[in-house]
Amino acid sequence: MIQAKNQNIPSAQVKSILGVILMGSFVTILNQTLMSTALPSIMKEFSITATQGQWLTTAYMLINGIMVPITAYLVNRFTTRQLYLFSMIVFSMGTFVAATANIYAVLIIGRMIQAIGAGIVLPLLMIVILYLFPIEKRGSAMGLVGLAMNFAPAIGPTFSGWVVQNYHWNMLFYFILPFAVIDVVVAFFVLNNVGETGHPKLDGISVIYSTLGFGGLLFGLSNASSNDFISVNVALSLIIGIISLVLLVNRSNHSKEPLLNFGIFKYKGYRLNLIISFVLTAGMYGAIMLLPIYFQTIRGMTPLESGMILLPGSILMAIMSPVTGKMFDKYGSKRLAMSGLLLVTIGTFIIGLIDLNTPIKYIVLLQIVRSLGFSLTLMPIQTAAFNAVPLELAAHASAMFNTQRQLAGSMGTALFVVVMTVVSQEGVAQQLSTELSDLAGFQMVFKLVGLFSLVAFIMTLFIKENPYLPDAKPARNV
Repeated sequence: MIQAKNQNIPSAQVKSILGVILMGSFVTILNQTLMSTALPSIMKEFSITATQGQWLTTAYMLINGIMVPITAYLVNRFTTRQLYLFSMIVFSMGTFVAATANIYAVLIIGRMIQAIGAGIVLPLLMIVILYLFPIEKRGSAMGLVGLAMNFAPAIGPTFSGWVVQNYHWNMLFYFILPFAVIDVVVAFFVLNNVGETGHPKLDGISVIYSTLGFGGLLFGLSNASSNDFISVNVALSLIIGIISLVLLVNRSNHSKEPLLNFGIFKYKGYRLNLIISFVLTAGMYGAIMLLPIYFQTIRGMTPLESGMILLPGSILMAIMSPVTGKMFDKYGSKRLAMSGLLLVTIGTFIIGLIDLNTPIKYIVLLQIVRSLGFSLTLMPIQTAAFNAVPLELAAHASAMFNTQRQLAGSMGTALFVVVMTVVSQEGVAQQLSTELSDLAGFQMVFKLVGLFSLVAFIMTLFIKENPYLPDAKPARNV
């Protein structure tokens, strides 16, 4: 059994440490969900195109995606206190820059500074939980993480729509800033160090490969929906990314202190759960992006109305996270994941059949079913993956898992936007109305997302778990 090295920390301190980092995670995740609704207002104020406006998201995602793989080194080199205070201070600085920006380039810089800090916080939270809690209690702890991760996206779009509708867009950053600063102050007084640090060497060449690899893939995928696949922004970026990742894997497998230890993929439990998460996340992100398009573009609703429709399912998902965590500790991941993915698959396929006259309350009900399914699946899968590796590889497991989530989200979004565009254009060619053409694209995407969910469900049948024991020998480089 893997035992946490910090079980001698008093319970009150454990709660304080977890509470502080959960607060930072909530703030940084909420920050990610606010921009999509505010983008039209920002584009109008700075007189920029949609392509230029997309850089608010793309630049943030790129820096975030580059930082996450490096967290394995940072966690092993610096103390929890040092790393967390640094990340939240940097995030707060970026938030202030974005809030006071009167030039679009400065707003982009502010978002990039935010991403440097935010890219560290969530992987660090996962690692802290692995150190603070023994395996038989990690499900409940990860359920609290799910509460923070799911509640922020639940209220983000609705809150953003309300702010943009009534105030200037920079109020979004001014709202985030005091919470980030308060979290820094509280962390300064209550945050203790968790785990052990060493003096690993930072392999600069691996950092370059990682930056080019993950950055190239994320950049290429983020541009795939708005550029030709053979364009420089897509094809060349993807080629550079793939080649760089191959070089990174090769170098890591021959290094005594790899930037990312790809040997963790030798653990069957980690590997299978990560693949399931990748497939499910790709489908989930595509659906998250396209449902607002259905409500706003096809049904002619406002952003606030769209957010309110999606709110019940998102809130249910957040509320269920702690419950699911306790169920994981009792039953393990397999039964939860199978049940959850069955609900997701059925709900997604049915949404693929809705039309222009489908009652909104019916769609809300389907979203509630899907959200219940996600709540039964996402955190249990992630917890089971982390439980399958030794504690000394926790930093690498967390960095790898969070990196795949970024890649899955980008890949799913790119794929489904392309599919929707192609099908919609075919509808226009057949002289269908704009609404019917867009609806055909929307329906096709959700049927495809349903297939993704079905594949993930089938993979859960191969999960073999003992929730209290790793299922493999220690990883080593080859």
